Amino acid sequence: MATFRARTITSTRREWIVPAAEPWGAPAAEVGKAWAVAELAYREQHNLPAEQPLRDDALRFKVTDDAIVISFTTEGTDR
Repeated sequence: MATFRARTITSTRREWIVPAAEPWGAPAAEVGKAWAVAELAYREQHNLPAEQPLRDDALRFKVTDDAIVISFTTEGTDR
């Protein structure tokens, strides 16, 4: 009899992309809007109330050549 099991883990990465073209970069207001929407989506995904602080690493910010990308990743397991 086998003493192991198998599973498949699926990762989903959600991204909000703010254009940041040279020479001026991204407007702070646009970054703020995308950040707020990403935070709301994270809270909904994890069933967190508005008054609960997010973990420091809940959202990730990445600067590319022409954008600022705000993201978070979730994982699900198929059994």
